[in-house]
Amino acid sequence: MTEAGGSADRNGEAHARYAPGTPCWVSLMVHGVAATQEFYSELFGWEFQPGPQQLGPYVRALLDGREVAGIGQLPPDRHLPIAWTPYLASDDVDLTAETARMCGGTIGVGPLDAAEAGRMAIGSDPSGAVFGIWQASAHLGTGLTGVPGTPVWNELVTFETENTAKFYETVFGYEEEPRASADEDRVVLRVGGRPVAGVRGVGHALPHDRGPHWMTYFQVADVDAALTRVAELGGRVLGPVRDSAFGRMAAVCDPEGARFSLLQPPDGAPA
Repeated sequence: MTEAGGSADRNGEAHARYAPGTPCWVSLMVHGVAATQEFYSELFGWEFQPGPQQLGPYVRALLDGREVAGIGQLPPDRHLPIAWTPYLASDDVDLTAETARMCGGTIGVGPLDAAEAGRMAIGSDPSGAVFGIWQASAHLGTGLTGVPGTPVWNELVTFETENTAKFYETVFGYEEEPRASADEDRVVLRVGGRPVAGVRGVGHALPHDRGPHWMTYFQVADVDAALTRVAELGGRVLGPVRDSAFGRMAAVCDPEGARFSLLQPPDGAPA
């Protein structure tokens, strides 16, 4: 959901190494990996191959042979929220994790090596929103963007933006884009002048069953058709389609309850 997604052709945009702070990967931990694979395969056309097993069974989703997301198995004794988690690129995951701790965040997993793929940590900001940190080695991150079935934007939904944005700016070195409207509590985070993520403050409108959380947007060719397919596959539509300058979008969840958004960019416009 940014004007800076790159001029992808019809085969999408292949990525090299991501600049520090850029969302570079999205991952989902679930109880039923096989059923979840089936849902996303039918919805987005993903295929799967095994990935690093440090945190248990894990597969990487492929689109046109390029990696776009990960799905892992939650341990049966862990009762954690089922949620898509963005990983933010870092040149030094240990230093980034320690900076996050010093700024009031929490590191719940790692830092640890994910075989030859890279080094990772999973933490939460001071409001409790979970995010990952990824230091790439063999696995650079999402290998394809700009086509249906790929992540197109990540936005943090939280109580307010001022203090939360300062945390991420301090930890990852983001620049903050000036607010476009005084009526909306929203901040766009930039890396090297390029919009890479958003922070949206919704106050008491935050869902009662969810605290602050990151929302991943996946590109689709037709949001209405995709919503029908979500319902047919056992997922749920969480709200009406909304039109914006970035295209048509809607929030949904998969059969295990993981929330994500679908985005249909305007005709002829890269996401």
